[in-house]
Amino acid sequence: MHRLTFPAQRRVLRKSEFDAAYARGRRLGNGFFAVTASSNDKHGARLGMAVAVRTAGNAVERNRIRRIVRESFRLHQHALPPLDLLVSARPKARGAPGAELHASLAALWKMVIEKCCDAPRSS
Repeated sequence: MHRLTFPAQRRVLRKSEFDAAYARGRRLGNGFFAVTASSNDKHGARLGMAVAVRTAGNAVERNRIRRIVRESFRLHQHALPPLDLLVSARPKARGAPGAELHASLAALWKMVIEKCCDAPRSS
């Protein structure tokens, strides 16, 4: 059983890491979110977020979207391959119900596993 925490080593924080992932990453997306997935040499998936003011609106809405993304990643992190995952919100995410955002992210994580895994994972 894995612990479902979100420690600092599971986060992409530095601008240089964001730039490297955007430069060499694979882009996936759906109506609510876009994900750039780039392999890393760490021991698991890491999350970075870009939720822009122009996309999501005021701070309350941006923080709500960030909380939903973090929670979804926290629950799915052990099924994901060792990638840096940079999640960006699309304008349609603003004001969308939380259940739709969770479902959209679950579908994105599944897409990442299918399209970005070289070999099946044994977890």
